[in-house]
Amino acid sequence: MIPYGKHTINEEDIRAVVEVLQSDWLTTGPKVDEFEQAFAGLVGCKEAVCVSNGTAALHAAVYALEIGPGDEVIVPAMTFAATANCVVFQGATPVYVDVDPKTLLISPDQVETKITSRSKAVIAVDYTGHPAEYDRLRDITSQNGIALVADACHSLGATYKSRPVGSLADLNTFSFHPVKHITTGEGGMITTDDPRLAHRMRLFRNHGISSDHRQRDAIGSWFYEMVDLGYNYRLTDLQCAIGISQLHRLPKWLARRREIAKRYDNALAKIETVTPLEVERQVTHAYHLYVVRFNLARLQAERADIYSGLRGEGIGVNVHYIPVHLHPYYRKHFGTEPGLCPVAEAAYKQIISLPIFPGMTDLNVDMVLKALDKILSRTG
Repeated sequence: MIPYGKHTINEEDIRAVVEVLQSDWLTTGPKVDEFEQAFAGLVGCKEAVCVSNGTAALHAAVYALEIGPGDEVIVPAMTFAATANCVVFQGATPVYVDVDPKTLLISPDQVETKITSRSKAVIAVDYTGHPAEYDRLRDITSQNGIALVADACHSLGATYKSRPVGSLADLNTFSFHPVKHITTGEGGMITTDDPRLAHRMRLFRNHGISSDHRQRDAIGSWFYEMVDLGYNYRLTDLQCAIGISQLHRLPKWLARRREIAKRYDNALAKIETVTPLEVERQVTHAYHLYVVRFNLARLQAERADIYSGLRGEGIGVNVHYIPVHLHPYYRKHFGTEPGLCPVAEAAYKQIISLPIFPGMTDLNVDMVLKALDKILSRTG
């Protein structure tokens, strides 16, 4: 089975972990600062705060903005549930907006229609690795005095108008899950130019406590105070060591993802019933996912038939995502229903994510395309 995504671990990563295992610090140690500084430098931000996973990154961002009960946060319907869940964690309400039909990115026009006196932030999702339309979104949020958060968990290494993802919003969140661009096993990061927000997030990841063990050790003190209610969202030195090691290989991996996407693009241009999502000229795409849409009416098939057929051929395709407002939890507790975001809902029924990861060979890509051709020949 060729999976839709897969991590790569090499001897350099293993040596980095072994060095930490042989050191005095397994967590809250010097590798945490080193990883944060390297990441901030990569994306061109003053501050980076690492946490235990991408969901924790989103939660820390919403906490840092002091969002709470009675507040609303605008989110796109086409995203992973964590984008909305982080809002609910803080007692606020996610407000869903529809997406652009060509890219499935959050629609700035739709955002403008949803802003109320209770709006406190917009979370833009860089779906598949394509940066959102940040200039438009920044204009809208600035005019309304609300914050802009980038859920950039798909887009590490992408650019928007030659500016790196990670420097485009007030807070920018990343994931280091094994299928992402780099991995720390599990892990996340938030970048910002605001030191006050960074300080709040560092408190939040450490139970709301004013210092960590290494800081107290450095001054020979045992004393600490819990100044707010936080979580244990720390990332260990073991994980940070892997992240530092993997950052060195990010440019090579991004180049390979783009090569694979180009190979898919060239092949699919000859097939009228399958269409990749569009890529805007002002961006460089990070290609966490390669999503295609099927013209099911012309194929006289259901998406489930194509999905199961490809899986049967050893191609580990996936679907990203069920629109969040259609999940049973949100329908039960927030009263959301089908028809709220028709573009996202229609796209969901048509899309499949093809395999894409740096370890794929050209032969693997050709196997995916051959299997796709075989399945389509049965349905078309």
